[in-house]
This record gives sequence, C-alpha cells and structure tokens, in this order.
Amino acid sequence: MLHYKGGKMEIDYPKDLTFEKVWAGIQELKETQRQGFKELKESQIEADRRMKETDRLWKETARQIKRTDAQIGGLHNSFGELAEHLVAPGIVERFNEMGFHFDTIADRGLKLCDEKGKIKAEIDILLENRTFIIAVEVKSSPKNGDNDSDIEHHKKRLTILREHRPEDKRKILGAIAGAIFKKGVKEAILAAGFYVLEQSGDTMEIYIPEGFKPSEW
Repeated sequence: MLHYKGGKMEIDYPKDLTFEKVWAGIQELKETQRQGFKELKESQIEADRRMKETDRLWKETARQIKRTDAQIGGLHNSFGELAEHLVAPGIVERFNEMGFHFDTIADRGLKLCDEKGKIKAEIDILLENRTFIIAVEVKSSPKNGDNDSDIEHHKKRLTILREHRPEDKRKILGAIAGAIFKKGVKEAILAAGFYVLEQSGDTMEIYIPEGFKPSEW
C-alpha cells in the first residue's frame, strides 16, 4: 500500500510477501500472457482457414454456375432445334393453305455472315417459292420488351437478309411463331407487319385479323 511518511512516498509490502510468492506471481503472469498469445495465434490460424475455405467455396460455386450455364445453353439450343423441326411442317402447311405453295424449306437455321465469316443474323425457318420468301422466327414465348424485343430483332434480321440478296426480286415477308403470347404481343407483331403463328394443340395456326397487310422487305 502507498503512503507518505516524512514527505516521502513509501510502500508497505505485505508482511507475508516472500521472494517465492513474487516469483510465482511473475510466472503466473507470464503463463497468462503466453496462453493469451497462444489463443490469439490459434484464432488467427482459424480465421485464415475459414477465409481460405470461403474462397474455395466461392471458386467452386463459380465453376458450378459456369457448368450449369453451359448445360442450360446446350439444352436451349437443342430445344430450339427440336421446336423448329417440329413446327416447320405445320407452318408450311398453313401457308400453303393460303396459296403460297412453298417448294423450298430450310428448317435447320440459316446463318447470314459478313465478308469475314462473322455471323450477322440467323433465321430459324426460311420458306421460298418463285415469288415470296418468308423468314420465320420460332420462340416459346415471343417478347416485346423495351430492351429485348423479338419483333425488333426480326426486323433487323429481315433487313440483313435483303442486303444479302440484293439481286433477288422476290418479296421478303416475316412471321413469328410461338406457343405462349403475353398480352399485347400478338397485336404488336401484327402492327409490325409480321404473320403470327400460334401453336394450337398439335398444329400451328396463322392468326390474320381483318385488314392485315404484311410488310415487305
């Protein structure tokens, strides 16, 4: 205990304090510090291990997502090819009933490339006779969004097709086929001058309202 005596500070040590007790106290303090450092080091090691494990899990998740995307992409392509192959006969039959009588049918996709071989556009189904060419885009559910419109994509597709056939005097028309049409999409397709082909049971039906006039490219 601290106290002042004769103007000086003195320390009263416990009377039972011995060297052995002081030494034991120092050793206990050192052991406490050592144990504290040990636990801190172990905590850091565990934190590093967890960070490495988290990093490993993130990388594995990224690989899984990449593999899944590739599988979905392959499935999407296979579905698209299957859909085109199945709907093409029904589409041709419906147009022929209207008097087109197409004699050339490309139903496995037509690629339009530039001079360097880069693909500029792909057409799902192309129907041809001596007077007309109809390019058909096949979608499970055609979209008409502000940033993703199958209608605008098809317009560009037909423009590119016309550029690739500058000497061809036949009229190029467009059609969009689908199984599910959300509200207003049919009307937007027709307003663009495209035929609407809708799945009806096992066949395709052409939706042509009164006064409809197809656009020509």
